[in-house]
Amino acid sequence: MKRLSLVLIILIALCAAGLYFFNQYWIHRFDALIARQAAVYRLDPDLVWSVIYEETYFRPWMKGEAGEVGLMQVTPTVGREWAAETGMRELAERMKRDPETALSDPERNIQIGCWYLEKIAKDYRDTPGAEARVVAGYNAGPSRAEEWSRVASGQRPLTAEEFIARIDFPTTRAYVTNILERYRRRKASSR
Repeated sequence: MKRLSLVLIILIALCAAGLYFFNQYWIHRFDALIARQAAVYRLDPDLVWSVIYEETYFRPWMKGEAGEVGLMQVTPTVGREWAAETGMRELAERMKRDPETALSDPERNIQIGCWYLEKIAKDYRDTPGAEARVVAGYNAGPSRAEEWSRVASGQRPLTAEEFIARIDFPTTRAYVTNILERYRRRKASSR
C-alpha cells in the first residue's frame, strides 16, 4: 500500500510538472515573433503579449464572431488596410480572395496586429495612460477610444483609471482592465 501511494504521488507530481512546463511553452512559443514585430512597430512586447493572451490565449486557429482571425483576432478589413498601406499587392489579392487563410499565419497575424496597435498608438504617444486608450481602440475601434478620451479644452488629459471609467461598453472595460493588469504583472516580473 505504501508503494502504491508513493507511485501515485510521483505520478501526480510528474503530471503537475508536465502541465506547468507545457503551459510555459504554450504562452511563450511566440515570444520571438512578438518581440520582432513589436520592435518594428515601436510597441512594448509585453503589451502585445498581453493583448494576445486576452484575445486568444495563444491559439492561432481562433475565429471571432465578427470575422476576426488568428492570435490577435485581426479583421479582414484591417488586413486589407495593412496590405494596401504597405503596398503588398500579392497579399492584398490574397486578402480579397481568402482573408481567413492569409490572417491565420501567426507571423503575419502578429505583424498586422502590431501595425494596427501602432496606428492607434500614434494618437496617444505623449498621453498619460496611453496603453489603456490603445487597447480600448484595438477592441472597440479608434473612434470610440477618441470619444472616451475627450476632455474640455484646456483640461488635463484623463488618467488611465478615469479613461477606463468612461468606457461605456462593459466588455471593453473588462477587456482593457484585464490586459492592463496582466501587462503590469508581466512588467513587474521582468524587473
